[in-house]
Amino acid sequence: MVTAALWQMLRRQGYRVNLKRVHRLWKLTGLSAVYPKPKTTKPNQAHTIYPYLLKGLDIIRPNQVWCADITYIPIQRGWLYLVAVIDCYSRKVLSWRISNSIDSSFCVEALEEALTTYGKPKIFNTDQGSQFTSEAFTSLLLEWGINISMDGRSNYFDNIFIERLWRSVKYQYVYLNLPETGLDLHQGLTAYFHNYNRRWHQSLNRRSPNETYQQFFCKKREHRERNP
Repeated sequence: MVTAALWQMLRRQGYRVNLKRVHRLWKLTGLSAVYPKPKTTKPNQAHTIYPYLLKGLDIIRPNQVWCADITYIPIQRGWLYLVAVIDCYSRKVLSWRISNSIDSSFCVEALEEALTTYGKPKIFNTDQGSQFTSEAFTSLLLEWGINISMDGRSNYFDNIFIERLWRSVKYQYVYLNLPETGLDLHQGLTAYFHNYNRRWHQSLNRRSPNETYQQFFCKKREHRERNP
């Protein structure tokens, strides 16, 4: 957020410099912002913590494992919170929401949309943040008969699929065109996720998340038709 603001200031002053260079030079100088940064993972000791179920698991099909996470997105005056639900096999973004507060309600809304649109996964993985350990969120998963999995404390790699999504969102959209308002952010993310799900990914053998997600079910249907 700071480097994006600095980049915009330099451009207004007539300096022709891109955001990547500002970010690189900022890191080289070792500078650090002095304001408190938003923390998205805040455990609640009163909530039930579920075991991590993905260790050693081969994810071989869509709707086997979904995951969700929250990140903060900078805008011109502050930041907003973004939650997304993705299918871990296809990397498809199934649903998302933004909010100016970090309670569980916008996470539950995103989960409800994903479930009603795409069915249910076998396992749903999150971190141990209070939004995901809340009764409102976990009771919905249990009601649908979904196995709940939660990352180890402060373990970035447990939810690596969605961490890569956050990096893409911020470096390919937000930092290049810092939104002014929440409405600007919503419109920008709508377009970004639409394109993200349609463009090919190297990790998917040059297929898009949409293609990867849909082709599995098409092949499964064709197999049933050939073998009634």
